[in-house]
Amino acid sequence: MKKVTALLLGICLVAAGISGCGGNGAARSTGGGKPQVEAEEQKAEGAQASETITVTDHTGVQVELPAQVNRVVVTDILPLPSILTVFLGSGEKIVGMSPASMSAAQSGLLGELFPDVLNASTDFISGSDVNMEELMKLEPDVVFFNAGSKELGESLRSAGFAAVGISVNKWEYNAIETYDQWIALLSEIFPEKGDTSERVSEYSRKVCEDIQKRVSSVSGEEKRDILFLFNYSDTTMITSGKRFFGQFWCDAVGGRNVAEEVAAENSNAVINMEQVYEWDPDVIFITNFTPAQPEDLYENAVGQDDWSSVKAVENREVYKLPLGTYRSYTPSTDTPMTLLWMAKNVYPSLFEDVDMTEEVKAYYKDMYGVELTDSQVERMYHPGREAAKGYKK
Repeated sequence: MKKVTALLLGICLVAAGISGCGGNGAARSTGGGKPQVEAEEQKAEGAQASETITVTDHTGVQVELPAQVNRVVVTDILPLPSILTVFLGSGEKIVGMSPASMSAAQSGLLGELFPDVLNASTDFISGSDVNMEELMKLEPDVVFFNAGSKELGESLRSAGFAAVGISVNKWEYNAIETYDQWIALLSEIFPEKGDTSERVSEYSRKVCEDIQKRVSSVSGEEKRDILFLFNYSDTTMITSGKRFFGQFWCDAVGGRNVAEEVAAENSNAVINMEQVYEWDPDVIFITNFTPAQPEDLYENAVGQDDWSSVKAVENREVYKLPLGTYRSYTPSTDTPMTLLWMAKNVYPSLFEDVDMTEEVKAYYKDMYGVELTDSQVERMYHPGREAAKGYKK
């Protein structure tokens, strides 16, 4: 896998170099004297003409934005502040975000890698309720919102904000495709990031293709049954249905979502231990939207539930999803690495050559210029209960 990754990154960097050379050549084409004066005048006219740009958001609405966006607020599209921060290489432009986004930044690596993102305000929003007066005080150039929150989008635009809708489900909860589309739109708004969109997209797809090749040998009967615990407490057990990200993860790593049939039309489904016994999953993944940890299942520490006879518990194959820059169940900067980590845990014999620490460090350095330590990667893949802090169901 590492050889494949290295080759891919080499191709990406060559492409970036070609693009850079073209730009430098154009910059040197201006001579002296009158032609130079004319060139400067044209440059000024161009700058004046491009004081604004127009983008089409994921709701199909055309939104006019300043050509130079300096102040960004993100409302209820929770992973986006982290994606923006890593994409821009700084959290300086993020002036407002949801408390749930902030808590992930504080608990994970985002705030450690980009401390300026922790200066963002969370006072303007409570749950899905946005205080327009408080939001106005932040003077945002753009406000991002969940495209599914139509009323919020209308309210933001009625209040005079340049509101851009970001879709979660437009691409059938395919986390790779969704992340690609988010980055593509961000590249329109922040064109100074150059070819980041193309490089990230190509990298993600290569990782996905490599995983598919490896698991293609797994036959129907050999496919491993996977249960997602999206939320788990002494009063509630919720899993991922067919129309949510859990289905994508299962399909992408060659596994089977045990809840696919019982929640065929739902995002999430409330289940109980009797249903778990019937499914008897091979592997269990616990999200960071709940404080529950693998040891809670191993030790039967939640309510009266007895997990001891469940195959995944007997074989110690219960895993807490990573928390890098955001809770990785959703699309995030970590999506391609989460996919690789998950595939390695579901089919370890097929990914024996994959060193996740090396892969993650190479990915962050080559894609985003971020150098991670071994201990940071270790924390990313072993998040604690505080990872769910600030998230309200």
